[in-house]
Amino acid sequence: TVVVAALASHEASEQFLAPFAACAIGEQFMEEGNDVLVVFDDLSKHAWAYRQLSLLLELPPGREAYPGDMFYVHAQLMERAGQLNRERGGGSMTFLPICETQQGDVTGYICSNLISMTDGQLYLSSELFYEGIKPAIDVGLSVSRIGNKVQSPALRWASGSLRLDLLQYYELQRLTRFASSPSEQLVLRQRRGALLRRLMAQPAHQPVSLDDQTLLFYAFHTGRM
Repeated sequence: TVVVAALASHEASEQFLAPFAACAIGEQFMEEGNDVLVVFDDLSKHAWAYRQLSLLLELPPGREAYPGDMFYVHAQLMERAGQLNRERGGGSMTFLPICETQQGDVTGYICSNLISMTDGQLYLSSELFYEGIKPAIDVGLSVSRIGNKVQSPALRWASGSLRLDLLQYYELQRLTRFASSPSEQLVLRQRRGALLRRLMAQPAHQPVSLDDQTLLFYAFHTGRM
């Protein structure tokens, strides 16, 4: 593991160059035939550093006072990820960019830029976290453009409708929050949704194997739990 750190006390120029330095290190491992994962924590701070540099250089500001080439800078960074062919050693480099939302707004300038460049996003909700749902992933705002294409056929079949079931459960909770006497069918749907919600939570540092995931989702999908 290699950590390239540019702290808040460092110069804005160092904070701007840190992700590019991390990419250069990752490329060295990739060209040696290794599989590399680069985590950017986080690119919203990187954008702030670039905005500060641009304002000091008196460059014309654009949207939200960011420089006009803000999208290009992050796109240029993201394009360095990829997989080499066998003639080049077969190494790969995967990026996991992290950005901060302001009051949960995923339509912000930096967030929307990164969403348009990546293969999807995981949105972590502070509300779910405080409710004890960990990992606190909001299934409504989280999207995968790869989807079930990378899943095994068994897991794809077992988990096909889980996202829709969970979204329907959250909507049902919202609509029946003030219901005085819900019907028996409604109560059963709420219990099933609560079970799925508990099924999606997992303790920290205890990953669930692919086989166990498939069995659990199969049991829920067929009504055996």
